[in-house]
Amino acid sequence: MDNQSSYDSMMGFMAREETRTRTVTSPRTGTPEGRTLTGPATRAWTMRLLVLGIVLTALNLRPAITSLGALLEEVRDGLGMSGSVAGLLTSVPPLCFAVFGVTAPRLARRFGPGTVVCAGMAAITAGLLIRPYTGSTAGFLAASALALMGIAVSNVLMPVIVKRWFPDRVGSMTGLYSMALALGTASAAAVTVPMTEVLGGSWQTGLAVWAGLAAAAVLPWIPFVRDRGAAPADSGQEQHARVDAPPLRITRSRTSWALAVYFGLQATGAYITMGWMAQIFRDAGVHAGTAGLLLAVTMVMGVPLAFVIPRLAGRLPHQGPIVLALGACGLAGYAGLYLAPAAGSWAWAVLLGVSNCSFPLALTMVGMRARTSAGVAQLSGFAQSTGYLLSIPGPLLVGVLYQHSGGWGLPIALMAGLMIPQMAVGVLAGRDRTVEDEAAR
Repeated sequence: MDNQSSYDSMMGFMAREETRTRTVTSPRTGTPEGRTLTGPATRAWTMRLLVLGIVLTALNLRPAITSLGALLEEVRDGLGMSGSVAGLLTSVPPLCFAVFGVTAPRLARRFGPGTVVCAGMAAITAGLLIRPYTGSTAGFLAASALALMGIAVSNVLMPVIVKRWFPDRVGSMTGLYSMALALGTASAAAVTVPMTEVLGGSWQTGLAVWAGLAAAAVLPWIPFVRDRGAAPADSGQEQHARVDAPPLRITRSRTSWALAVYFGLQATGAYITMGWMAQIFRDAGVHAGTAGLLLAVTMVMGVPLAFVIPRLAGRLPHQGPIVLALGACGLAGYAGLYLAPAAGSWAWAVLLGVSNCSFPLALTMVGMRARTSAGVAQLSGFAQSTGYLLSIPGPLLVGVLYQHSGGWGLPIALMAGLMIPQMAVGVLAGRDRTVEDEAAR
């Protein structure tokens, strides 16, 4: 299913719901957790705008990273970076996601999720526009951190928004969001190099142009900015956007820890892939444009699969079999990169693309492992922040191993080795239970 048909299908669902009035009741408190939606025209407009905001937000959550991966060699030469510093650069995304992502639930309680996501999109716009023209490695890192801060809070709040606005369509909406995220990731990887050549060959221009897409994503969230997390019960527009944290000790839950480690290991593999895979192919003799296209193939595999996997996962009581299947594809892809990186490059790109769909699976499990949207907010913040913190050393270590070994054998062996514990904790995270029950015990 392509992106347009998926969007049309979701719009059809919204249209069928226009004449209904629904209140979502919290199992924890017994009180309405969502808003009672009245006024078919207002509801239809709000829901369509929200879906547009979710899709545009998802499109902007990876181009800041994959566009840099496609031009990493040019950026290194232009700023005089060593291999170790470049490895540090590829570790900045998970570091920012860990540091800033943990603040997202608190910010959402105070200002409302819509306000925070709108500010996040503005931060991405500013960071992408500034970073190519700072003229130094330190400035480049600082501007990248600004953009990644916006990505971090939006990463955490997307499952919360899906759970609150679409509690009976978590799998479908997560699939739509994940599919748009994969599309943005793949597009940046595929078109950054040729677009840079068309625009005159300057890597600065090739990176800065992605600020335009981020600016477009600010607009749908502006109507949701007026909520400050304290709307009266009859306000109708944003009552349910407030995220009240439950009295839940999330660290008592084994599932929350398993999900956090799974999130961290899949993020490690994903950011190593986005930051280094194009360089692996280039070092194997593949042309720079083709290497970027191969990275795009890896990313674009997530477009259809990111829609299918969450829906399939939502229908299964245990997501372990999906975890194992994705892990097996990753192991096969790494083996191919090690043995014949250039000869079978397209096959390895496809296999690693399938394996990278662990990300939408992890997001789906976040939505399924908690009963309430407040629980999802806390679980999402914990799993993503802890997971991204765990993923920080991976890309940096790959850069160090590459520089000191003079080849890709050791880095690829590291990537393959990390896939084994990822599969193990993924099976644990996929068990049919909730963090509320585990924390209570």
